[in-house]
Amino acid sequence: LMLSLACLGLALGGEEEDGEVVEEEEEENMLLDEPGEEDGVLVLHEHNLARALSEHQLLLVEFYAPWCGHCQRLAPAFAQAATVLRNESIPARLGKVDATAQVALANEFNITSYPTLKLFRNGNRTHPVAYTGRMDTEGIVRWMRRRASPSATLLQDTDTAADFISSQDVVVVGFFKDLGSEAAQAFYEVASEVVDMLFGVAEADELFQAYGLSADTICLFKKFDEGRTDFPVDPAQGLDAAELTQLLRVHSLELVMEFTNETSDQIFGAKIPHHMLLFLNKSSSAQLALQDGFRAAAGAFRGKVLFVVVDVTGYGTDVLPFFGLTPTDAPTLRLVKMENNRKYRMDQDTFSDTAIHTFIQAVLDGKVKPHLLSAEPPEDWDARPVKVLVGKTFEQVAFDETKNVFVKFYAPWCSHCHAMAAAWEELGERYKDHEDIVIAELDATANELENIVINGFPTLHYFPAGPGRKMVEYKSARDVETFSKFLENGGMLPEEPPAVPKTPENSTDREELSPLGTAETRDEL
Repeated sequence: LMLSLACLGLALGGEEEDGEVVEEEEEENMLLDEPGEEDGVLVLHEHNLARALSEHQLLLVEFYAPWCGHCQRLAPAFAQAATVLRNESIPARLGKVDATAQVALANEFNITSYPTLKLFRNGNRTHPVAYTGRMDTEGIVRWMRRRASPSATLLQDTDTAADFISSQDVVVVGFFKDLGSEAAQAFYEVASEVVDMLFGVAEADELFQAYGLSADTICLFKKFDEGRTDFPVDPAQGLDAAELTQLLRVHSLELVMEFTNETSDQIFGAKIPHHMLLFLNKSSSAQLALQDGFRAAAGAFRGKVLFVVVDVTGYGTDVLPFFGLTPTDAPTLRLVKMENNRKYRMDQDTFSDTAIHTFIQAVLDGKVKPHLLSAEPPEDWDARPVKVLVGKTFEQVAFDETKNVFVKFYAPWCSHCHAMAAAWEELGERYKDHEDIVIAELDATANELENIVINGFPTLHYFPAGPGRKMVEYKSARDVETFSKFLENGGMLPEEPPAVPKTPENSTDREELSPLGTAETRDEL
């Protein structure tokens, strides 16, 4: 009997030890799944993402690549935003995934460029929301705050409404007879996206009466220009969120904007197709007086042309090279077509409202040719293996029917251009003795071409010998051997090109060009 009891005790003891081992393993697994942190940002991978989603109501995740310059520039702002949000009483956190190491997650969420930011709400893994805000600390914080609280404030009486409307320079109020209507829901959708404006909603009859309304209307209140702009809701068509967003963007701007650090995001975010720019020296009273005619012409083109004043001795100094201007060229006028950065100028600057109106209308009607920049050709432009082209010499070299010409279009500030510079020089050296092959480069920030628009850097174009003015864009790896295969095969690569390592030295990434010569903020895979 005692032996049996002893055996039973040993058996029970063994089970207890096994249970302790299982519990320890579970605790270790939980620790492994617990996201670590770097500068307040959760470090996520395929083993801990699920836990992070379950623990945080709002989780904004950055998918990045360690080598990506845009990701490196975003990192401090992202970390600062994480700290700000963590110190607030909202259920929002920021996390990051190294998409080059976490390939399964990159594929799951269709990551095709860096950085890509996605918002996960309430643990929903299948339908994350694409981030649409600015890539800076304030933009990220505002965007997350808007999603953590009601997108529009309910205004219940005239006193509350008056205080709300006077609280900021620009305020949007949606007046709806039924806040559950489809139009009201579309308004809430707009309010959640347009995070740099304050939104309110009103349903009470007394508020309709107080603001002189009888039907559903969106009212934009502003402390400048006309003070208030109304957008009635069409009873038949309803409210289109995209259309309302654009109307608010346009009418929330002053009729004439000054280009400053504070206004640049508004100016480009409005997506107005043309910008009319008055370059002046604000220290000159005579030049300041030119704004009167400029403003007088602006009203007729609202929504089509944005009027902008640029101080050539202030914040506007940095954009002067984009127009081929110096401070001594002020005062002068330029019109820019934003989709392709084409620039137009008067034959002779005339600053009356009538002259400005006539000039703009002629550009819109297609009656004015763009003004193309060109640097002066260097005397030794063909002395090196890589030939230096400018706007004035491009045609005669690139479309020489006896030559196969391979041209790199670059920007001096472009990091990807710098990364491939050595390979391009080596390519020039390799083919310098080939009479029918020319390796060349053109600074596309200082030179513009009539029929070729460059939207990103570097852009590589091949112009084959023969008639027809043919052009082939090169989009493969940026290394000497792949370049050579392309040239040796007459401007094409074998059907199965070599795999391209995702490194900045020979990737196909580009700096995308935004208006006024600024770079976009993502690297394409």
